[in-house]
Amino acid sequence: MQLLDGIRVLDLTNVLAGPYASYQLALMGADVVKVEVPGIGDLARQLGADPGLSAQRMGASFVAQNAGKRSITVDLKCPAGREVFERLVSSADVLVENFRPGVMTRLGYGWDVLRATNPKLVYCAISGFGQTGPMRTRPAYDQIIQGLSGMSAVTGTPETAPLRVGFPVCDTLGGMTAAMAINGALVARSRTGEGFYLDVSMLESSLTALGWVVSDYLIAGRAPTANGNENPTGAPSATFATGAGSLNIAANKQEQFQTLCTLIDREDLIDDPRFARRDDRKMRRTELRTELEAALAARTAREWEPLFNDAGVPAGLVLDVTDSLELEQIDQRSLVHEVELPDRRAKVLGSGFHVNGEALQPKSPPPTLGAHTEELLSELGYSDLEISELNAQGAV
Repeated sequence: MQLLDGIRVLDLTNVLAGPYASYQLALMGADVVKVEVPGIGDLARQLGADPGLSAQRMGASFVAQNAGKRSITVDLKCPAGREVFERLVSSADVLVENFRPGVMTRLGYGWDVLRATNPKLVYCAISGFGQTGPMRTRPAYDQIIQGLSGMSAVTGTPETAPLRVGFPVCDTLGGMTAAMAINGALVARSRTGEGFYLDVSMLESSLTALGWVVSDYLIAGRAPTANGNENPTGAPSATFATGAGSLNIAANKQEQFQTLCTLIDREDLIDDPRFARRDDRKMRRTELRTELEAALAARTAREWEPLFNDAGVPAGLVLDVTDSLELEQIDQRSLVHEVELPDRRAKVLGSGFHVNGEALQPKSPPPTLGAHTEELLSELGYSDLEISELNAQGAV
């Protein structure tokens, strides 16, 4: 049994934060039904690095987050389409959307209406700033949230900050927060029998993920700064140049520093008064870097990495995504899965955790637009004649 067997999720989301959330639920076994506008669908169907896929409304951005889902098209401006949607709501355990606040209410499906239709429904609304507050109606994209959260301000060096993080981290964090909240609500519902209204803010999700950047300010009063590849909490804990390639080293403990110095034949640094204590090394990290990189030049990053790790000094190569995906570790953990598209096979990622030793993977390919409309209508109790009439009316 998968973790969410028997749970039906209505996915009204677009592009990334919402689809990422519902994809995580699909990987856990939920029946995720993607409710899309006829003829249009999720905007991500037209996005991604492969123009051919985008032209088929199966864009790479869509494929990446929508395997394992079913697609039904419904026109909420049509009375018959609204009846279909209301039957879907009655059949669902979860509804997730990432419209701007107020859109669902204007469509006639605010929380009060949905709760009256299905008192056990878990309704999750994902937005840039949340459903309340003075910024709630502002449009929000990942880069906007990166800037407003302080994330960009601490990315880069003092000379180059602020910098955008090189991937849509705030969208992903918003989606991950939503998936976590939905699972928590489902557990609580199993005890109470009542549904929940979940209000997920990308801005707040991003702030909570900043860790020490936020806590050092809130608790210790230290204003955050951009530190480039240096970890401000310890030294040597940064990215270092070697004879060939860059290497991340995190020798935060005293014994790790001593081992590092021994491995690079610089035992003299252990008793050097400039670097003898942890705080000394933090204060003189630039001088320490000069000494370490002179010694690290004797070997390549790939040669140093196993030597350090085998001796208990945390170290890791600095890879690009193409190399990272080729790691034997990733292969053995079965993170990457193949799915069938109409004209080819494609690779997508699973989840970041295993269940009982097994990797989670999508149970079906990403759906073409409306691919499961008739199947789902039959499940909702519509006859073949009624389905033909719905199609004729343009309701689905």
